[in-house]
Amino acid sequence: MTPFAYGLAIVLDLFIIFIGVRFLLQPEPAAAGYGVPAPAGAYLSVKGVRDLTYGLVGLALLAFGGATASAWFMLVVTLAPLGDTVIVLRNGGTKAVAFGIHFATAVTVLISAALLFAL
Repeated sequence: MTPFAYGLAIVLDLFIIFIGVRFLLQPEPAAAGYGVPAPAGAYLSVKGVRDLTYGLVGLALLAFGGATASAWFMLVVTLAPLGDTVIVLRNGGTKAVAFGIHFATAVTVLISAALLFAL
């Protein structure tokens, strides 16, 4: 279980880093993939920096803080995809994107937290 718990956390951290970089380099396509198309601008850059930072902090905690610190981090950052779910729904995005991408991500991050807490 230990390799799977750490592996899932690493994959989630790398994935959010990818999303952050995409919002910084290709903001309009990234926004469309997020579920609420928007023109390039400061707010899309903010999302990119936020996501990139979350991923880097997650990797740093895995490397230097251990399973418990990483688990608490995962538990807390679950708020981001839950908030993204609400944002997509309140701004004309589809339920499929809101629940199929953002809510599913929140559930996956919670599973990662639970696995890390179990170590």
